[in-house]
Amino acid sequence: MKSIVIRQPDELVIEERTLPTPAAGEVRVKVKLAGICGSDSHIYRGHNPFAKYPRVIGHEFFGVIDAVGEGISDARLGERVSVDPVISCGHCYPCSVGKPNVCTSLVVLGVHRDGGFSEYAVVPAKNAWPIPDVIQDKHAVMVEPFTIAANVTGQAKPTPQDVALVYGAGPMGLVTVQALKGVYKVSQVIVVDRITERLAMAEQSGADWAINNADRSLQVELEAKGIKPTLIIDAACHPSILQEAVNLASPAGRIVLMGFSGEPSQVAQQGITGKELTVYSSRLNANKFPVVIDWLEKGLIDPDKLITHVMDYRQVGEAIGVFEKDQKRCCKVLLTFAE
Repeated sequence: MKSIVIRQPDELVIEERTLPTPAAGEVRVKVKLAGICGSDSHIYRGHNPFAKYPRVIGHEFFGVIDAVGEGISDARLGERVSVDPVISCGHCYPCSVGKPNVCTSLVVLGVHRDGGFSEYAVVPAKNAWPIPDVIQDKHAVMVEPFTIAANVTGQAKPTPQDVALVYGAGPMGLVTVQALKGVYKVSQVIVVDRITERLAMAEQSGADWAINNADRSLQVELEAKGIKPTLIIDAACHPSILQEAVNLASPAGRIVLMGFSGEPSQVAQQGITGKELTVYSSRLNANKFPVVIDWLEKGLIDPDKLITHVMDYRQVGEAIGVFEKDQKRCCKVLLTFAE
């Protein structure tokens, strides 16, 4: 089989590898589609501190089960599945309180263990979620990105009366906008970014107001309309945003951080305690695959609004280049592995 491998930072190759055999409790997935994420780019460029090389990248993938290991029913053969990349122990403290996404022995497919940018991938059977026939293949491969939004909103528990501010109109910001509007019916969703074309994508995904803060103050824009956001989500992930979010937030507001920067954020405690703000963080997803599959079945979200490019896996180098460099036109790139 062919696999996309990062041998070391900035060295990407397509290798011929032995077809894997699923162990007990595992299934083998014949991959049909996979999505490129920012973390794939970070591993490629050597910017992910958790990655070990060589590594088959890819944690957003969909396919069909074509082999099962011991203890797994043959009835699963032929199942269309989307794969949850989060592998957890199930018994540590985080797992015991419903947060397997921060398991003390966390393994993420495509990061700590070979992932889905391959013609075949072996995964734990419980991580392969059956996809109903009503959900198209190209939507099934988008389940994982939307679980990021499901995790964020599961923490913050949006309501229709919220006024939400989303920093960043990249893929993570856009899936969050769709969840806020389509699932939670939030009354007003504001998106801020510095790329006009990305802001247009945000409006397509349901944003009520898109603000370009490249040359104007977000605070001035909001104050001019008397807006104090009750829910602020940082999907732009810059350390400077936290203090501004604290300044802008309504008393009793909630702030959700999605960033992974190693740089410190400077923030005055007074702003947080004076308004009794709640600050959440969100990483990966905690058992959110069935949640997103339900959203798709009900038509509450529309992955088509995010998919801008579909390319053959043999063009992966070009595909990652488009993802990294064409932020005006590119949102989500899908790689095809099999018809």
